[in-house]
Amino acid sequence: MRTKMYIDGQWVDGIKTMPVTDPSDGSVIAEVAVAGPEQCEAAVAAADRAAADWAKTAPRVRSEILRKAFEIMVAEADAIATIVSKENGKVLTDAKGEVMYAAEFFRWFAEETVRVPGDFRKSPSGDKRILVTHQPIGVSLLITPWNFPAAMATRKIGPAIAAGCTMILKPASETPLTALAIVDIMERAGVPKGVINVILPEKVGESISKILHDPRVKNLSFTGSTEVGRVLIREAADRVIRCSMELGGNAPFVVFEDADIPAAVAGLMLAKMRNGGAACTAANRVYVQKSIADQFIKEFSQAMSQLKMGKGTDAGIQLGASVSIKERNKIAELVDAAVKAGGKIHTGGTTPEGAGAFYPATVISVDKTNDILNHEVFGPVAPIVTFDTDAEAIQLANSTDFGLISYVFTKDLARAIRTAEAIESGMVAINKGVISDPAAPFGGVKQSGLGREGGFDGIHEFLETKYIGVEI
Repeated sequence: MRTKMYIDGQWVDGIKTMPVTDPSDGSVIAEVAVAGPEQCEAAVAAADRAAADWAKTAPRVRSEILRKAFEIMVAEADAIATIVSKENGKVLTDAKGEVMYAAEFFRWFAEETVRVPGDFRKSPSGDKRILVTHQPIGVSLLITPWNFPAAMATRKIGPAIAAGCTMILKPASETPLTALAIVDIMERAGVPKGVINVILPEKVGESISKILHDPRVKNLSFTGSTEVGRVLIREAADRVIRCSMELGGNAPFVVFEDADIPAAVAGLMLAKMRNGGAACTAANRVYVQKSIADQFIKEFSQAMSQLKMGKGTDAGIQLGASVSIKERNKIAELVDAAVKAGGKIHTGGTTPEGAGAFYPATVISVDKTNDILNHEVFGPVAPIVTFDTDAEAIQLANSTDFGLISYVFTKDLARAIRTAEAIESGMVAINKGVISDPAAPFGGVKQSGLGREGGFDGIHEFLETKYIGVEI
């Protein structure tokens, strides 16, 4: 298990260490190195020194590095999943699924590395040839969250490597061990020194601000809350640094009266309970047509009540701990407030006694004005609202500042397409609880972010388009 920072091809100490804890029991897993100003400067300097040579590296070379990283990560998936489960709290099956998903970003971008398109054509006026090419944007700052510490790292590292960019990775302080394990894989896969650098700053806000104001840094890729995203956009604006932002979500899950109820329940279990609900794609607002509401709530509540909660690495556990007691308490406070405002608990809803950041799978019926619907509940809580008409369902789904993903369940394809087109979100899942795929563009509209990750779009977040006009 790596516990030091990685700067300029070396595993280095910092100014001190900080503990990484297992949220299921509060035990200390490891002590990791923390960066001061000197280490942060060294990381930027190393990325800058490596940038020119790395940008000139043949696409096939970069592709083979990513392919080798994919193979190593798959071979070591169980070990990495254990690290994820221990520091994040999620159950081992979720952690293993995340690791395999994370590895796929390396494979996808290994293939995309050698397929970046250009353009060559005659101008309409006939006076020149239009040549369009793409070049690495340069030193990139990557900031990743705690909820998917493996996948969010590879979803940024993969396209940055593919594009020919060097980078400074700043993982979440709650889950740094996963990021360090992935960078160890990249080192073994043959990434040259200086291309990837990992830091854990002691003074996070101050250090990130300084990096964003450094003229050597050209790009920012951030995944996290909308609140933090706004701050980073303001910081990046001073130097007009390009930003790609995958921010918060408040996903609606719409169940129409003609839906296959067992399939919709199964889909909601995936959309809500993947990662214990700690996902920006999690279904946070469940809208069910009134004629089927009672049956749906009964079947869904039964499925939720049967989940076995406990330490993520234990056998048979289906719901692990939140990443911290602080995060667990946020969930409990939202549920308690929703009940006071008239919400009805169908299962769960009570904070368990004892150690560990646990909260049970919870189903609560609420009025459409209940404040819990305005929050991204990063936990295993499903608020359910009933509706009458298709138009009302769409209005309710769009009644948020966020627009990352939406879910629609109906047997009527025309109805599904009409709803998908009317809902304001960057992604729509029809009759499926999970649609995330390395080969598809991931991202949202409104305050859910800027740009796209994955798919054909992902590599372009790390490329600049250059037009060259050629005299003929």
